[in-house]
Formats: sequence, structure tokens, C-alpha cells
Amino acid sequence: MPTITDTTKAFIAKLQALYDIEKQLEKALPKLAKAAAHPELAAGFRMHLAQTKEHSERLEELFELLEVKPKKMKAEGVRGIIADGEWVIGVDAPSAVKDVMLAAAARYAEHYEMAGYLSAIAQAHALGLTDATVILTKTLNEEKAADEILASAMAQNLSNAA
Repeated sequence: MPTITDTTKAFIAKLQALYDIEKQLEKALPKLAKAAAHPELAAGFRMHLAQTKEHSERLEELFELLEVKPKKMKAEGVRGIIADGEWVIGVDAPSAVKDVMLAAAARYAEHYEMAGYLSAIAQAHALGLTDATVILTKTLNEEKAADEILASAMAQNLSNAA
């Protein structure tokens, strides 16, 4: 485990964990898109993949601003969330039901990311890192929007599956 001796290093560690999360989701989202039966849900996963890549790039920009080499700190939580999503991919269920389950699995990831970004924003604010706060808030808002899209997809598919 790393030794964290001050709040700036704690903030950098949070960014490294977020970087790992985004990179792991870059691998997972194409699998969800492929498993989705509804074209709009699949397109939503692909759209969020493009955003996720942008989120990784923004984190790289933050590392550069902080004059720190981009590095990932393993975030175990996202691995469990991804494993749950892979379980859903393997479930034998009617397509509308499976799409609900896929959207729900993706929402777990969104909420995990939102919690991480909220923490990072609070840390950046406390450290007086205005540029970092702005960049992280932009990503948080995109994560919230993605969650709303997934919630809508779930509602639509729940109606179709009933």
C-alpha cells in the first residue's frame, strides 16, 4: 500500500484511483454495448465509452497540471462492479429483461464514479485547485447525465418487459 503523507498526495491518490476506474470501464463498456438488445441502449453504452475516454484524458490533463506522471491506483470496487456486469451479460433472460439488468449494472458503475468525483471535487476545492475543481465538475455532470439516460432506458425496458 502507498504511504500518503499529506492532503495533496491524498488528492493525487484519488485521481489515480479514478484513472484506474475510467480505464477499467473503457474495457467493460464495449461488452455491455454488444450484449444490449435495444439499439438505443447499445448506442448509449457506445456514447458513454467515448465520454469515458475523454474522462481519462481529463485526468491525464490534471496529472500534467499537478506535474505528476499519469498512473493508476488499483480500485477494487470497480472490478466487482464490472464482474457483476459480466454476470448479467451471461444471464439467460428475455431481451427486454436483460436490457433492464444491463442498464442497472451500468448504473452501479455510474454511482461509484459519481461518488469518486464528488470526493475529488471536495479535495480539489479544499486544496484551492480551482482548475481541477472545474475539470472534475464537468466530468461529474457527464456522469450524472449518463445515469439519467440509463434510468430512462431502464424505465422504458421495464415497460416493455411487463
